[in-house]
Amino acid sequence: MVAEKIKFYLNELPKSVTLVAVSKTKPENLILEAYNIGQKIFGENKVQDLVQKYEHLPKDIQWHFIGHLQTNKVKFIVPFVSLIHAVDSLKLLKEINKEALKINRTVNCLLQIYIAKEETKFGLDEKEVFQLLESSDFKALKNINISGLMGMATYTNNLSQIASEFDSLKKLHLKLKNTFFATDNSFNEISMGMSGDYKIAIANGSTMVRIGSSIFGERNY
Repeated sequence: MVAEKIKFYLNELPKSVTLVAVSKTKPENLILEAYNIGQKIFGENKVQDLVQKYEHLPKDIQWHFIGHLQTNKVKFIVPFVSLIHAVDSLKLLKEINKEALKINRTVNCLLQIYIAKEETKFGLDEKEVFQLLESSDFKALKNINISGLMGMATYTNNLSQIASEFDSLKKLHLKLKNTFFATDNSFNEISMGMSGDYKIAIANGSTMVRIGSSIFGERNY
């Protein structure tokens, strides 16, 4: 079942869009099933689960941390994580940089932007992200790499609203690219779109979709 779903998405998605198989709460055997047919990128949202799966599963898996990351947990994932999706503060960036510096590693990060009309979502607004990128504190960080932006649309049946929110993230990405990252070829990711809205996200410029329940079934709490 998982293998069939992975094959579907690998064939369905444009070549320009990366599939992050969201394996949070799911057992290692299901991850291996997806891995064995070619899926190498998986997303987790709890540090303890991510560390355990990293230790047990093949080392060529690219692990993405997609949850809200607490600063006191950063040190556990910095040695191996491929991408941290939801960076929403300078404080968190500083902590990631500090731990990465200890092991002479550069960690790829996405800045989480608040695009939804929901108070439960995290993220920076446009003013805050400009202030962060303009700050001397940010410019001093040498062991983090900002690879792009991440955002989550409002959970709603209003498809035009979802499309508008995704479009706003794409436009902000372009604005930041032109302002801060014009000569940085690594600032090219727009992580948006999940099982229910990935097609709208892709139509509005997503380069990375996070698909969980449509591959592995509903999450286990």
